[in-house]
Amino acid sequence: MTSPVEGAVEVRVAVSEEDLKSCFAVRSEVFVVEQSVPESIEYDAYDADAVHVLAVAADGVPLGTGRLLHGDAALAKTGGAEGVGSLGRLAVTKSARGLGVGVALVRAIEVEAARRGLTAVDLGAQTHALGFYERLGYVAYGPEFQDAGIPHRAMRRPLP
Repeated sequence: MTSPVEGAVEVRVAVSEEDLKSCFAVRSEVFVVEQSVPESIEYDAYDADAVHVLAVAADGVPLGTGRLLHGDAALAKTGGAEGVGSLGRLAVTKSARGLGVGVALVRAIEVEAARRGLTAVDLGAQTHALGFYERLGYVAYGPEFQDAGIPHRAMRRPLP
């Protein structure tokens, strides 16, 4: 899938301390500031073992992030489903929305999931974002649930 940001944005696994700080800064901007999620629940123990993915503009400005939980960490988020990763904390800054950054982040996380031998990816989508994930091949299942006071639905996509 070609995204409008191809060439203008680099999407990479965050491995350096600087990259991780950028990931957390984007999450804070989107979830804590914009959506009023309490900072005390935005960061959790899963962050230490997660694969964090970062999107940056050509000038180095962070535009988006997401994380992949796999192994034992994912089991808690996927209802115990073996071989299923958990995509979460997907956040794109206001300035980058609608430019394909979210799509690029999701696809990069799926690549990382496949590299780790996972067969599918689950996520908890805010209900206003269901259409975005459906266009990427995710299918909703189970009832609506609340996370940080925001309605969500569980979704899954088998990996090719």
